[in-house]
Amino acid sequence: MEMFAHLADGFATSLSPLNILIVVLGVTAGLFIGAMPGLGSVNGVAIVLPLTFVVPPSSAIILLAAIYYGAMYGGAISSILLGIPGASTAVATTFDGRPMAQQGKAGLALIAAAVASFVGGTISVILFTLFAAPLADIALKFGPAEEFALVLMAFTTFVGLGGDDILKTIVMICLGLVLSTVGLDLISGQPRLIFFDQPGFYSGISFLVLAIGVYGIGEVLYTIETSKTAPAVTPAKITLKELGLGLREMNKLWKTMTMGSVLGFFVGMLPAAGATPAALMSYGIAKSTSKTGRTFGKGNIEGVVAPETANNAASTGSLLPMLTLGIPGSPTTALLLGGMVMWGLVPGPMLFIEQPDFVWGLISSLYTANFAAVAINIALIPLFVWALRMPFTVLCALVLVLCIVGGYAPSQKMHDVWLIAGFGVGGYLMRKADYPMAPLVLALVLGPLMEKSFRQTLIAERGDVFAFIERPLSGTFMALALLFFLLPLINYLVKGAKRKIAPAE
Repeated sequence: MEMFAHLADGFATSLSPLNILIVVLGVTAGLFIGAMPGLGSVNGVAIVLPLTFVVPPSSAIILLAAIYYGAMYGGAISSILLGIPGASTAVATTFDGRPMAQQGKAGLALIAAAVASFVGGTISVILFTLFAAPLADIALKFGPAEEFALVLMAFTTFVGLGGDDILKTIVMICLGLVLSTVGLDLISGQPRLIFFDQPGFYSGISFLVLAIGVYGIGEVLYTIETSKTAPAVTPAKITLKELGLGLREMNKLWKTMTMGSVLGFFVGMLPAAGATPAALMSYGIAKSTSKTGRTFGKGNIEGVVAPETANNAASTGSLLPMLTLGIPGSPTTALLLGGMVMWGLVPGPMLFIEQPDFVWGLISSLYTANFAAVAINIALIPLFVWALRMPFTVLCALVLVLCIVGGYAPSQKMHDVWLIAGFGVGGYLMRKADYPMAPLVLALVLGPLMEKSFRQTLIAERGDVFAFIERPLSGTFMALALLFFLLPLINYLVKGAKRKIAPAE
């Protein structure tokens, strides 16, 4: 009953006129951001992050979460109408969504994607509500040793589950940890890594500066280089007849939507997993279990529904470890985590005790954002079709201006603008070399927490490093971290053994 009382208080916060307006604006902006190829939720949140300083933290997180939600919905629009995913999370939607559009069923595909996203979002928010408080209660037992082990485990999941080049992932984590130490020492106050004796480095490297540079400037530069001629946009209109037909079709696919929602939520909770693997897994399972599996890839509506429920559920699932443990479940939630730190909030279990209005206001806003997203998504389809015809040069110029202004406004220092430009060029070069950006951002955000908990433990235990494995919880996390780190080697050995056995058979 206490949970329902907190949720009711949360709705009192999220349903205030200001927050309803913020949800509508955030969802609408997120839909456009998600629909534009090359942007996506990560870049959208990074660009909008500076604007959050003009509203209270409870409204700021609602704005960013609404943009995140809207972008997850919007990714399907360009996948279906252009055949180009708005973000990697919508790749699987392209497999059947684009063939449906080419068959003259673009409206039906867009309705299916919107309704499936709504179902996935609704089921995952209910699961989020049920799991949030119990997980926070468990996390209250954490001390410095457990915090260090948990952060270490988060980093090793990128190595074991990330799917990227292992060495490059480790390099990016180490680079992020080095950047997190720039500034003054946490305990002694001595300056560290003050490059070129520039006084701007004494305050450290702002997470906002890195995020805007890498995900804003860097992504624009990369997209300019890789984009060729603009693809044709398939026309789409939503009629009441198509809406009714789409709802009837969706009623037949409730098993697929339920499976995708539950799978997506729990996969989204895993650091380094996120919405893209969840969508691909859901698509694969739906294809193998469907009675019409042979028509997947040829315009099967179930091939649109499965990944869309999963990727929206995963976006909600990734918020759970961020709020309860302070560990983001995706690159976008890493940006949300950084935003909370900038607003003076400490993500983790104490947030539920010290800032219950903030936490439950966010949770309740996910319900309202979900309803707003499906309604706005369907209503503004013609506008999205028009927006996708916007010249890419105009969009790039707009994004660049927003990045520079957004990076300068919080501190009003040219030092940050030059850093944004440097990180933008660096992010572009690393993207060309296929270095993953998410581990870098995560390491910069969690690096100070990792250092603080590590040094606190050693001070309390008088330098005894075995304290990290002697405690039950921290020992468990350390064992899991070792397992995730060795997982690529284990997979390699297993595959090698199977190759040796196969010829013999």
